[in-house]
Amino acid sequence: MSETIGLRPHNAWLECIEKALEGLEYGTVQITVHDGQIVQIDRTEKMRFPVAAKMAAKGRAAAAGMKQENNEAGSKRHR
Repeated sequence: MSETIGLRPHNAWLECIEKALEGLEYGTVQITVHDGQIVQIDRTEKMRFPVAAKMAAKGRAAAAGMKQENNEAGSKRHR
């Protein structure tokens, strides 16, 4: 392990990492190292769609409304 601490990354590694990051908006770049050497670079890209976010927000709002209605109904029973 002490032998690998002083190693500097090769330009080829840096170029591959830069290429993996290029255009990535959401996701991960995972670098796998064995014995101080980069052996693999994985890129996982997530695509997010605004419509899904709006629908999820509507679903949360509807659920919150139902929860509020249930709380109001419960408080009327306890009076």
